[in-house]
Amino acid sequence: MPNTKSAIKRERKIKVRTAHNKAKRSELKTVIRRYKEALAANSSNKEELLKLAIKKLDKAASKNLIHKNKASRKKSQLMKALNAAQAANN
Repeated sequence: MPNTKSAIKRERKIKVRTAHNKAKRSELKTVIRRYKEALAANSSNKEELLKLAIKKLDKAASKNLIHKNKASRKKSQLMKALNAAQAANN
């Protein structure tokens, strides 16, 4: 239990930030999942979903929600999946 007034406020702030970060991480995972589903279904909007996923990954990395190397790795994996799907279709 926090004893000081500042520690109590700090605990409140941590709860708010944790909820915000959790929501943003969940949103990021959802965007990536939707892209993978579109890729599997060979949907016509897969390139748009890829752009959105990359945008969300960059934003998350810039806000220190995820590490910049993780964002780079995820972007690479998503692009690699798109290239493999396009090669399979041709």
